[in-house]
Amino acid sequence: MKPRTNSFWKIIRVSILLLILLIVLINNWRDQNQNWNQPIVVMLHPINADGQPSTDQYIQHLRLSQFIEIKTYLEQQSANYRQPIFVMMKLGRTLNAKPPRVPEESSILKVMWWSLKFRFYAWQQRKSEDQHASVTLYLNYYDPQYINQLKHSTALEKGRIGSVNLFASKKQDPQNNIVLTHELLHAFGATDKYNLQTGQPIYPIGYAKPEQQPRYPQKQAELMAGKIPVSDDQNKMPESLKNTRINRLTAQEVGWLN
Repeated sequence: MKPRTNSFWKIIRVSILLLILLIVLINNWRDQNQNWNQPIVVMLHPINADGQPSTDQYIQHLRLSQFIEIKTYLEQQSANYRQPIFVMMKLGRTLNAKPPRVPEESSILKVMWWSLKFRFYAWQQRKSEDQHASVTLYLNYYDPQYINQLKHSTALEKGRIGSVNLFASKKQDPQNNIVLTHELLHAFGATDKYNLQTGQPIYPIGYAKPEQQPRYPQKQAELMAGKIPVSDDQNKMPESLKNTRINRLTAQEVGWLN
């Protein structure tokens, strides 16, 4: 009888979890059309993702000024499409709990289950300071001395939340801001513009200046492509947001253009 009892309570626990996650999903369901005439409040919560003391020290010295470049960049880029916006960056409290890991296998069921767990995680972490955020990003920091390659970051448009993997290094701050801004725009509906298998920007939508002649080398990256194409099959990382731009298709996806 004991195995049956255990099985029964397991079903009950899973059912309760599914019910809670369904409630969270409904509560987080938002209108896809962002009103850019309202202030955009971006809440950032740092997390010591690798548990290293060096990472903890880096997080303790984080300042809002390190992220102001993102505000300036977005306001300048939106102005190119005659859509004035006002962005407020906020550095929230440091969290102990890490977001659920993105599944390495891209099966629909696993992705959906992860999505529900991520929304539940965000609901658990929510405090009064998060109530007026337009988007909330969880910044998972890793010391590059121990981890030299980060897994892909991700963000959900439904719920406007993101899990962003970053390096705990001042030298990496400019490129961290590229990744952060890339995921921020995912939360507003922007799509990736690079080949998922090779990482190569897709022509023409993933090029900063697709009309350029000769085509190569490009000098900037389209933000949602993330890399600067230097040939048909080669690319390089931009050094900072100054080496990127937001093209017309991305502007349309986030609602800066009709």
